[in-house]
Amino acid sequence: MNRDRRQGNRGQARRRSAWRGAPSARKLDLKTGSPLSSGVPRFSRLDVLNRILENGLVPVFYHGDAAVAGRVAGACAVAGLGTFEFTNRGEGAIGVFAELVRHCRQHSPAVIVGAGSIVDDATAALFIAHGAAFIVGPSFDERIARLCNRHKVAYLPGCQTAREIAEAEEMGVEIVKLFPCEAAGGPAVIKSIHGPWPWTRLMPTGLSNVTRDSLGLWFKAGACAVGVGSEMLKKDWVAAGDYGAITQRVTEVYQWVREARKG
Repeated sequence: MNRDRRQGNRGQARRRSAWRGAPSARKLDLKTGSPLSSGVPRFSRLDVLNRILENGLVPVFYHGDAAVAGRVAGACAVAGLGTFEFTNRGEGAIGVFAELVRHCRQHSPAVIVGAGSIVDDATAALFIAHGAAFIVGPSFDERIARLCNRHKVAYLPGCQTAREIAEAEEMGVEIVKLFPCEAAGGPAVIKSIHGPWPWTRLMPTGLSNVTRDSLGLWFKAGACAVGVGSEMLKKDWVAAGDYGAITQRVTEVYQWVREARKG
């Protein structure tokens, strides 16, 4: 009788284990039927922050076609970049993002994909659940910071003033996105912030003129990295499917960044 009870218990344990591992027991993508991310990023917060600091350049991109977004991310990866920010700017962006994450896991597994233009914690949670390894916003939001801290996800909020930067760092932000960087005062504002706070890491984003000289000014002032969108990922090349030109341009900008950081 005891033997039968033990066998019965083992059978129940196996069934419970199988249920937990079965796709039907997990949240499914309604479009593809495949399991969604468990909400645990493949890359840790430290992985993300170190990669951004190592590369010094984050591509910023949006497109409504996941296949196009995947090819642009791949073009950036060929140029040597290990992070890719996909912005939440269009209808159905979360679906495109989910497909992009799956594409990168299959074709560019070393690329860390994050979500940008995130303005509230509910949206941040949705993107994290679909595989976002980092969250970027145009402004600082304490609720997003708490959510990201809870999930050990890097949060890079946009700030302009010393007060905003101080509030973000108080909530655990390691890299502050300086945005809009030129309206905030240009490279001079980084030098000014570093006077009292030399430890603050600022990443200007939204540069309207990306050249060797302009990047040199930002990094000389103390930028830890830059976020670059259409100045590097040209819309004409994207529309024409000229991913070779995109790789060439990203390679050029990345080389300028490396030169500026050495200087």
